[in-house]
Amino acid sequence: MGLAKTEIFSDSQNEIATFAKVFGHPARVAILQYLFELNTCVCGDLVSEIGLAQPTISQHLKELKQLGLIKGTIEGTSVCYCIDTDNWAKMKRIMNAFLDQDLSKNDCC
Repeated sequence: MGLAKTEIFSDSQNEIATFAKVFGHPARVAILQYLFELNTCVCGDLVSEIGLAQPTISQHLKELKQLGLIKGTIEGTSVCYCIDTDNWAKMKRIMNAFLDQDLSKNDCC
């Protein structure tokens, strides 16, 4: 597999692609939906709710946390996760601007 050559693209293009990657796997979508449904921090076992193995859930949580869409706090031996509302709002602004860019253009074909 070749290199992505991300350095040849703008920061904005890379940011949009990174946000889009989050929605590229149904497990991450399911985790986000579950966190939104509860509307609180989840300290319990996401494995039983999502139905995937613990290492798989942990990897998806790590990706979501690295991007900043979720945040986690350690409580005893467990980590509690919730939506990072500030970063979620930022992602929505960026993605909406990208997805709405065609609305101000005339039809060309």
